[in-house]
Amino acid sequence: MIILGIDPGLATTGFGLVSPIAGKASKLKCIAYGTIDTTPEMALPHRLNKIHLDLNRVITQYRPKALVMENVFFFKNAKTIVPVSQAQGVILLAAAKKRLPVYRYTPIEVKMTVTGFVKSDKKDVQREIQKILRLEEAPKPDDAADALSIAATYLIRSMNL
Repeated sequence: MIILGIDPGLATTGFGLVSPIAGKASKLKCIAYGTIDTTPEMALPHRLNKIHLDLNRVITQYRPKALVMENVFFFKNAKTIVPVSQAQGVILLAAAKKRLPVYRYTPIEVKMTVTGFVKSDKKDVQREIQKILRLEEAPKPDDAADALSIAATYLIRSMNL
């Protein structure tokens, strides 16, 4: 069972695919991760379309059983609310078109699940997800690491790992 984690953003949308290891109840593995990047020079409709098309390619290639996305309730910068919300809408549309169930976790839920500490910073989350997925190095960039953490959170919570 492959789970697709998404860290939504207009400039950078992180994605990460995580799966349990067959026969090893409490072990998870990283299938793939990366980012979908757009530039400010692109018109907004083209940026959103690129996110949609690239995400569809990821879904088609890996055939995840669910999409798990960060659910943000507040923003430090009011300018990011609308673009991130627009990216989330495109991501939700891609999931709906592929009939993927969607689950959402707040950053606090992800930090608590992955590190056990609500006030963990990005480096703490990267180090822990590296350990959980037994990666040789911490996943980068932050958006991809966050996406892996979101996918792992779903599996850890749903499988009571």
